[in-house]
Amino acid sequence: MTNKKTTAKKPAAKKPAAKKPAAKKPAAKKTAAAKKTTAAKATAKKPAAKKPAAKKPAAKKPAAKKPAAKKAPAKAAAPKRTRAKKVESPFSVGDYVVYPHHGAATIIKREKIDFAGEKQEYFVLEIATDQLTVRVPVGKAVELGVRPVISQNKARQVFRTFKEEPQEAGKNWSRWYKLLTEKINSGDIFQVAEVVRDLTYAQQVKGISPALKRMLAKARLIIISELRFALDLDEDEAVKRLDRALPKVEITEEV
Repeated sequence: MTNKKTTAKKPAAKKPAAKKPAAKKPAAKKTAAAKKTTAAKATAKKPAAKKPAAKKPAAKKPAAKKPAAKKAPAKAAAPKRTRAKKVESPFSVGDYVVYPHHGAATIIKREKIDFAGEKQEYFVLEIATDQLTVRVPVGKAVELGVRPVISQNKARQVFRTFKEEPQEAGKNWSRWYKLLTEKINSGDIFQVAEVVRDLTYAQQVKGISPALKRMLAKARLIIISELRFALDLDEDEAVKRLDRALPKVEITEEV
């Protein structure tokens, strides 16, 4: 038996296996990683997005106001009237009083007058000689020189004043005139009596100016008006009593 040589079959030379392309997965990972890094870099490079600054609301322009319809002018509110408080006074309606520079008067009524939204009380005086009416605030009557008429006893003292020696003007005439004016305006009957005495004497002795004549006439009216009320005389009788009381100056003529 022939030994058949078995020729060992040489394994067919294996064709080199086609190289499988390297698994790209890890490469993919790398690329993914690279992408991540690039993305990271990109993100790193990109500046953080600035938040838009909150915009301030634009100031609203005031809407043009429509011209308001003209309203009818409101009536001015009438000033509130306050009730006048009862003012105390030493005088009352019907009294005889003396008002400086005017002489004796009668209080004929007490009335309320609205002044600047406030009611005030006034005495209405009827002057005895001037046919004049004067209003005097009740609360200020005494302050303004209003006083009661003198008594009968005081009236007799006034007549004695006429008998006293008169005062003459002297050299300073303007000063004397000023003094006489102050006496008339004082409201004091004794000072007014001095004016009558001094001017009457000056008129009889030297004569006086028209201005002094008017002053003398005024002083006589003031005296007569008060003597009428004090002694209960009519005007003619009061004038006679005054003239009798004033001294007469006898002027001797030089031969």
